[in-house]
Amino acid sequence: MKLQDLDIIVTAPPAPGWGGRYWILVKLTTDTGIVGWGECYASSIGPNAMQPVIRDLFERYFLDENPENIERLFRRVYSSGFTQRPDLTVMGAFSGLEIACWDILGKHRERPVWALLGGVMNERIRAYSYLYPLAHHDLDDFWNSPEMAAQSALDLVDRGYTAVKFDPAGPYTMRGGHMPAMRDIELSVAFCKAIRDAVGSRADLLFGTHGQFSTAGAIRLGQALEPYSPLWFEEPIPPDNLLEFKKVAEAVRIPVATGERMTTKAEFATLLQTGGAAILQPALGRAGGIWEMKKLAAIAEVFNAQMAPHLYAGPIEWAANIHLAASIPNLLIIETIETKFHHDLISGSIQVENGFVQAPQAPGLGIEVNEALARAHPFDSEGLHLQMQDAPCDYQNRNSFAGGAPAKKS
Repeated sequence: MKLQDLDIIVTAPPAPGWGGRYWILVKLTTDTGIVGWGECYASSIGPNAMQPVIRDLFERYFLDENPENIERLFRRVYSSGFTQRPDLTVMGAFSGLEIACWDILGKHRERPVWALLGGVMNERIRAYSYLYPLAHHDLDDFWNSPEMAAQSALDLVDRGYTAVKFDPAGPYTMRGGHMPAMRDIELSVAFCKAIRDAVGSRADLLFGTHGQFSTAGAIRLGQALEPYSPLWFEEPIPPDNLLEFKKVAEAVRIPVATGERMTTKAEFATLLQTGGAAILQPALGRAGGIWEMKKLAAIAEVFNAQMAPHLYAGPIEWAANIHLAASIPNLLIIETIETKFHHDLISGSIQVENGFVQAPQAPGLGIEVNEALARAHPFDSEGLHLQMQDAPCDYQNRNSFAGGAPAKKS
């Protein structure tokens, strides 16, 4: 069996657009006619530039190769051009292709991908969701309203979720780590209090920051949140100085989680070796794919760290996360996004049930991709998957965090 053909689909989720402005889906076909699907989670360049990168890797390393040779394919790409170091864009392209190879292998053997990764460890996988506005919420007001956030959290918990994530402290700025404004600290505390009051001990609070703060600023904010006992303090500082995470971890009595902007075990290893994070959050469509993150999970075990695969993309990456999660002993939780488009794109083949996901039983990734639906929503904008604002933190007026791809109004 050899890889023969590549097709790339860039699809844009309709309003409100949860999961980013676009998703890059890859479709691989073998000479025996087996089709495998993957998803490339890459946002540092636009999809028009990303597609040639994906094609170059496929034609250079994957074409006419046996999809079983995952290790060889990884080493070829990781070493491409005399590099042998983490490269976010190249690994984003590789990851989607690698996921598609696993889908092919599972279908070829008529087994779920988790069965090829050592078998099932977790038949029932705990899930969490970001807090999104409810139908009656105003999209602009929601991000600064502890009361609306508490209502959204209670809705999720009533549906069975045991953890909810939110990140009220803005801005989402390209200027790197900064000191939080006092109003941002105040608002963050108010969010934690309102959500904790609403859900009590029924759910964990997952506090995110998207790497916005300086080391000292993250410590100030984290210490203010300690009375509400969040399960994690996510990406408290930018990911470009991994040694600084240790200072935050030692100063704040909330477990540090990070990893959505990191790639390969090489980067994550620095955090484990220094004690900079207790919870690792790889995005499988960027971090090197399923096999590379299976290795990371094994390394993390040695450091008593847990895995919590990240998702701000489409349902194919989600499916990959689920198969990894089903196969590892040190799983904490997985992120999920429940929208009609996520559901319909994989024909409802995997679903959240009472806050958990069952390990898929169908061959490969266990999903049925609605290719016509994906092609019916092409991306026709100039924006990136996620974007940061140029403006700095506003210390006079309230900052607003609406993410790197603000909600689209229908």
